[in-house]
Amino acid sequence: MTETSDKRYASRLPVTLFTGQWADLPFEEVARLAASWGYDGLEIAASGDHLDLKRADEDDAYLQSRLDILDRHGLEVFAISNHLTGQAVCDDPIDFRHQAIVRDYTWGDGDAEGVRQRAAEDMKRSARVARKLGVDTVVGFTGSKIWQYSAMFPPVPASVIDAGYEDFATRWNPILDVFDAEGVRFAHEVHPSEIAYDYWTSVRTLEAIDHRPAFGFNWDPSHMMWQGVDPVGFIVEFANRIYHVDCKDTRIRPATGHAGIVGSHLPWGDPRRGWDFVSTGHGDVPWEDAFRALSSIGYAGPISIEWEDAGMDRLHGAEEAVGYIRNLLWKLPEQSFDAAFSTQ
Repeated sequence: MTETSDKRYASRLPVTLFTGQWADLPFEEVARLAASWGYDGLEIAASGDHLDLKRADEDDAYLQSRLDILDRHGLEVFAISNHLTGQAVCDDPIDFRHQAIVRDYTWGDGDAEGVRQRAAEDMKRSARVARKLGVDTVVGFTGSKIWQYSAMFPPVPASVIDAGYEDFATRWNPILDVFDAEGVRFAHEVHPSEIAYDYWTSVRTLEAIDHRPAFGFNWDPSHMMWQGVDPVGFIVEFANRIYHVDCKDTRIRPATGHAGIVGSHLPWGDPRRGWDFVSTGHGDVPWEDAFRALSSIGYAGPISIEWEDAGMDRLHGAEEAVGYIRNLLWKLPEQSFDAAFSTQ
C-alpha cells in the first residue's frame, strides 16, 4: 500500500482501546496513554470513573466532560461497553459476584429480581447515552439463566433450556425496543456464562428474539478459541450480525495430560492452566485470516483492542498491540477495502 492508501484505510477502520481493563486509572489518564500509543479512539466501558451512565443520562455537563477529555487528546468514541451490568439482566443466581461488578444504584438492596430489573433499566440507559455521544453501538453481555446447566449433568430436561431462552427474550426485548428507538445496536459478546457462548447457542439466541436487527455480536475470538469454536468461520456464518470487533488473544498451552480447557479453577496466568489470555499477536488466534474474513463481509466498524495478559506489563503490551493490528490491516489489498466499503 502507498502512504496515501494507508491513511485512507486508517480513517476507515479506526483502532480503539477498550477501557474495561483500565478502570483502575482515571479516564483522563487512559485517554492520554491511548493517544500517546497511537490509538484513534476508545471503546469506553461504563466502569470506574470512565462513564457513569446514570450521570451521563441525567447531566449534560457530565456527558460533555467525557467528550472534552477525548477532544483534549485527539480521540473519538466509537462504541461504549456495558458488559458488567448486562451480566445481571438474566443471571440466576444473583450473588456476591454481581455486587462486585455492578454500580451501587444497580445493586440497591441486593434483592435478586430487583437487581435484574435495575440492570435492565441501565441497559436501556446505555442506548440513550450512546445516542447522546453520537455512538451507534453498545457492546456487552446478556447474562444467562441456564449457563449453570452447560455440562447438562445432572440431567436437564429440554423444558428448562427452553425456559432459559424464553427468559432471555422476555427480559431483552424491552431493552432492544429502546435500542431501536435510539437507533443504536447491541453487540453481544459471545462468551461463556452468557446466553450465547458458542455457535449453536448464538443461532438459538437469534431465534429466541426473532432475529431482530437491534441484536448482533461483538466478535471477540479469545473465548471461542479455548472452546474449540472456529472464530473465522463465525465471522462468515454471522456476517450480517458482526456489529463490533474486540481483539483479545488466547494461547492454548501444549497438552500435558493434566489441564483441560475449562481452567481447573486455577487463577489467570497460572502456567498449569490449559489456556490463558495473552497480548494480541502472542497467542493462537488466526488474526490474518480473521481480518481477511472481516474485509470479505464488509465490516466497517472499529477494531477495538481488549488488552489482557497476566504475564506482560500492560503499558508495553497495549502499545505493542496497536502496532501489531495496524500492520495486519495494512497487509490487506486496497481493493478489498474498496469492495467492502461499497456495500456499506
